Amino acid sequence: MKFATMIGEIRIAGELRNWNLACTKESPEPGVELVHFAFRAPELSDPPNVRLEWRVPQLDMQFRWHTAATFQRNIPPDWGAPLESSLAYQVPAVQLGALDGENRLTFALSEALRTVKIKAGVCEEANEIACSIELFSVPEAPLSSYETVLRLDTRHLFYAEVLRQTFRWYETFPECTPAAVPAAAFDPVYSSWYSFHQNLFDRELEAECRLAAACGMKGIIVDDGWQTDDCNRGYAYCGDWEISKNRFPDMRAHVAKVHELGMKYLVWYSVPFIGKKSRNLERFRGKFLARVDRLDTYVLDPRFPEVRAFLISIYENALREWDIDGFKLDFIDMFRFDGEDPAVSENYAGRDIKSLPEAVDRLLSETMAHLNRIKPGILIEFRQAYIGPAIRKYGSMFRAGDCPADVLSNRVRTIDLRLSSGATAVHSDMLEWNSADSAESAALQFLNILFSVPQISVRLESLPERHREMLRFWLDFWSRHRETLMHGTLRPLHPMLNYPIVIADGADEQIVAVYNPGMTVPVDCIPGRRCLVVNASGAEELVLDLASRPVSAEVFDTTGRAGEAGVPESGLARVRVPLSGVLSLRF
Repeated sequence: MKFATMIGEIRIAGELRNWNLACTKESPEPGVELVHFAFRAPELSDPPNVRLEWRVPQLDMQFRWHTAATFQRNIPPDWGAPLESSLAYQVPAVQLGALDGENRLTFALSEALRTVKIKAGVCEEANEIACSIELFSVPEAPLSSYETVLRLDTRHLFYAEVLRQTFRWYETFPECTPAAVPAAAFDPVYSSWYSFHQNLFDRELEAECRLAAACGMKGIIVDDGWQTDDCNRGYAYCGDWEISKNRFPDMRAHVAKVHELGMKYLVWYSVPFIGKKSRNLERFRGKFLARVDRLDTYVLDPRFPEVRAFLISIYENALREWDIDGFKLDFIDMFRFDGEDPAVSENYAGRDIKSLPEAVDRLLSETMAHLNRIKPGILIEFRQAYIGPAIRKYGSMFRAGDCPADVLSNRVRTIDLRLSSGATAVHSDMLEWNSADSAESAALQFLNILFSVPQISVRLESLPERHREMLRFWLDFWSRHRETLMHGTLRPLHPMLNYPIVIADGADEQIVAVYNPGMTVPVDCIPGRRCLVVNASGAEELVLDLASRPVSAEVFDTTGRAGEAGVPESGLARVRVPLSGVLSLRF
């Protein structure tokens, strides 16, 4: 079966069995086409494992963008492994772009809950890009109807703008309506994970919070360790979710002390886990999706109503008893099968929902409804890669995946998230650095996540004073320019090179961060506007492309001290800027 579209024929591969398929098209604007697929069966049946397949000539296509790319911006051969997405893992969208950063083809599927497998790779025999989208490759509950929409975009626009419009399109579907984002979701926070790991104690955290508040942080995320006296990592003691009285003798009083500093308080939970040493293990025996030996835990099956009720009650009780402000809900992506669906052989006994993604959606939706009734504007953090369009219904904060002290990964991950997350607050992975490093080198950890909300996870008490000055300066800089950095128009240049220059355009200012030496830095010379150029390149000289001469120029080092700056001429101007410093130009 084949269907004609603006990019050529799309072929349906696989066995439809007793299913019928109809296809309709619409073009909301030139260069954009929506292809609607409607599957129908005469009775409840296992949905068909089918692929939508098409090919396009590889004309001026040099990179591939998708939410799981990180450093893999190349277009691979078509015989490589497919990309996967689901409710709690990535997004079913791919972009093929040109070297100059223009879009050539972006395709996205509206299916944001169930597993989708996507390919876009080079067919070496014909220099074509072979594309495919596979549906129902993993177990799924019986259906009698199913609909999905394929969005095709061939407009020659800047790649980031096409991505923004693609992800806004997802928001038009009821199952992907994003939650309102509280202003507090954009506040810099302290995280306990890298600085303390599981070795947490209330008084030490309170001391860190006093220093964090003085630096400009507005909250703390207390990570793994509060619920156990064990410090051996792993998740064997997850699942009872009772506070360690040894670590936190009076949790409510401890939270109150942090609140007195003007800071919010968020607590970590590994949502699906019942650890092998949990007292709740026997209570939920037979209600697991899988056993994960490497993590010392079992994974709950949320299709059981009592499982969902248990998890929701855990968060409700914590919110009421401790008066906290939010949750870091972790490991959502572990709600998955390792092989066959265990419910099939049991004829779904005890489960009130047969579809796993629908059950996860119900769990998270009901969790948010319950928590918001208790405390409207509750803060919820999710970690990459559960950052898809449907997850935005529940979470107000998307954090970059773990990349400790890795400036390049943190930059690429946060920029990728900014391009796919709409108005949801994007947070960096927690920043850490060696206290024996120079302040200029340590500042690179911050500068590489400048266009996301900073999470700091170093022991502030043991930092050298110059490092504290650096941290105070950049947190103050970030806060003063937060509107531009977080809500301005983001233009990350050269995705093939991992975004060596990133620009944010605000109402009356432009902020440009330069990450590679030797780059020519474009500056918009608009009269009355200020341009701030952040030097994270590792070199002390930047080459600016100026259409007109600035009225004034100032430079600041990484701790905020001002230095000499000559006003550069128009054209290609070489300007000395301190390492990890900033150049301020007024036009």
